[in-house]
Amino acid sequence: MRRLYHWTLSWADHPNAGRALFAIAVIEASVFPIPPDILLIALALGRPEASFRFAALSTAGSVVGAAIGYAIGMFLFTAVALPVLEFYNAMDTFQHVQQWFVEYGVVMILIAGFSPIPFKVFTIAAGAFGLSFPAFLAAALVSRGTRFYLEAALLRWGGARLRGWVEQYFEWLTVAVAVAVIGGFVLLWV
Repeated sequence: MRRLYHWTLSWADHPNAGRALFAIAVIEASVFPIPPDILLIALALGRPEASFRFAALSTAGSVVGAAIGYAIGMFLFTAVALPVLEFYNAMDTFQHVQQWFVEYGVVMILIAGFSPIPFKVFTIAAGAFGLSFPAFLAAALVSRGTRFYLEAALLRWGGARLRGWVEQYFEWLTVAVAVAVIGGFVLLWV
């Protein structure tokens, strides 16, 4: 893992680092399981002065990906997701999530932008449940932008000190992130 961490940090000086970050943010918000935060954090640790540029790329990519996820939910839900839900006997869980969207609407997207539950679950659900597209995009922009810019601000402020701390406690941080992601999945299905 430490070798992977250093390899990821090496992207900070790569000419295509921004493109890679944008692409990961796009696919994460619609289909990919790994959040862009990992690369954003590594890039910002490697180049703290560019933290806000990396946050902007993450935010833009995440909003584009959210629109793609919404389209998947709206146009491909019946053909793709419904048979899978029925196969796994997960219609009760699906209806529970649907009730959340009925009760809370856009607030679900605002919360999802910060939660460890994969964002794509909510982007696809928003399309499937017909959440207002403009309100959905605005909520995605606010929640994801706030998340990425907060990370960038912390990393810009922390700079070399924070990088030293991350390197010292890397194994513990890796475990904490894994627990948060797994916990997010558990919360989603409980």
